[in-house]
Amino acid sequence: MKTKYLKTIGIKTNQPVGRGFLFPYDVTFDSSGVIYALNRGRISQGLGTRIQIFDYDEEWYGEFGEGSGTGPLNFLIPVATAFNSKDELFVSDEGSGEIKVFSQKGIPLYQVGGESARGSCELMGPSGIAFDADDNLYVTERSASRLTKIDRDGNVIYRVGDPGSLPLQFNMPWGVATDVAGCVYVADWRNDRIQKLDPDGNFIKIFGKSGTEQGHFNRPSSVAVDGRGNMYVTDWGNERVQVLDPEGNFLQILEGQATLSKWAEQWLTVNPDEYSARRSSNLSVLDLPDHLQSPYQVGSQTEHLFWGPVSAKIDDHERLYITEHSRARIQVFDISDNGL
Repeated sequence: MKTKYLKTIGIKTNQPVGRGFLFPYDVTFDSSGVIYALNRGRISQGLGTRIQIFDYDEEWYGEFGEGSGTGPLNFLIPVATAFNSKDELFVSDEGSGEIKVFSQKGIPLYQVGGESARGSCELMGPSGIAFDADDNLYVTERSASRLTKIDRDGNVIYRVGDPGSLPLQFNMPWGVATDVAGCVYVADWRNDRIQKLDPDGNFIKIFGKSGTEQGHFNRPSSVAVDGRGNMYVTDWGNERVQVLDPEGNFLQILEGQATLSKWAEQWLTVNPDEYSARRSSNLSVLDLPDHLQSPYQVGSQTEHLFWGPVSAKIDDHERLYITEHSRARIQVFDISDNGL
């Protein structure tokens, strides 16, 4: 494996608008490669919840949306984002039980699920969303412990799964992804595993089990699959990302290599006292005391490592984006040599 760290995007902010993140949860890309980041913000207060738009070079293009409310631009508990082939942006919302659809400019178009939805689909806690090559939408419903496949008109093609730990059973499923063959991968969050299904919803295989060793998971929140079939799993409870081959064999652990983003550098340049204090601080403490040895504690105490890796996404340039909700940033890796 030759996964190479590229850069970090983001800086933490408590402001309800503008550049910077507060509990970011996911990113996706339109057909031109522009990045759309879901910033969950403080959902209890409806503060800072929005979709932010920028590019790989951190050029800022704007934002739209806001927190608590029932309007077409409001979100309650947004979870994930995905574009279809028509450059329509889908945003899942566990709180409202719907998936809202927007233009690239943030204009509300329609919704899937909810009272005014297109088609005949009712959703219970929609979380992860992904498309296949035919624009069929796959949705994990955390409250129903199932996976739902929906056609372009918003009608259910099939539903699979119910609560449990057997194959084709789920316990609060979260992220979902598809591969080039149309197979579906579900991050079965509370079962600590990834389930692979064929395009018709038939069970193929389970990857992983509970634990901290290589190939084991603790609350996997997301999965991305590259063109070679390698899986990139945000092992959320273990504060790491694991890479598996198409058969589920362990390949690599990514722990995080964050550096300052362009936004952070610009902020620190106009706040020289903060920059001076940062330069004199040790932000990469690797020899922590015995009482700070859990994955959460290590991540929280060591700045360059992952802390709250919640989402994995791959763009058309074979770059892997890992969104960290706790550190309010996105780490980007080059995966173009993986498996070659």
